[in-house]
Amino acid sequence: MNDRLKILFLCTGNSCRSQMAEGWVNHLKADVIEARSAGIETHGLNPLAVKAMAEAGVDISHHQSKLARGFLSEPWDVVVTVCGHAHETCPYFPGHVKIVHVGFDDPPSLAKDEPIEEKAMVHYRRVRDEIRSFVESLPDGLKKPS
Repeated sequence: MNDRLKILFLCTGNSCRSQMAEGWVNHLKADVIEARSAGIETHGLNPLAVKAMAEAGVDISHHQSKLARGFLSEPWDVVVTVCGHAHETCPYFPGHVKIVHVGFDDPPSLAKDEPIEEKAMVHYRRVRDEIRSFVESLPDGLKKPS
């Protein structure tokens, strides 16, 4: 029997923040949490997100950008929206699903005017580390709904 908490991380394009969250859970908490990620749209996997996670020892290079609607029929305990747009446009998930919003800054938006990759990476690393801190607090802050 699988007693792991089932969490879906949701963002706009499933390219960066939600992918990082899924990667951190699978790296740090796979024994207690089953995590996936999806987007309202698909924007493809962000290569700088992949690089930032690799620097921290987490390989997400095999991940793919996926649509939230492909997960609607699965039994989730919690859907965590990691950006405002996803929170505002979160689709309806049937059953007793707890929707939690934990917003993180968008590294691609913050880095878009940085012509030097190393300067752009500062934003990705900061958000990566913030997401790691959030994931380390799980599952205590997100108990299964009764």
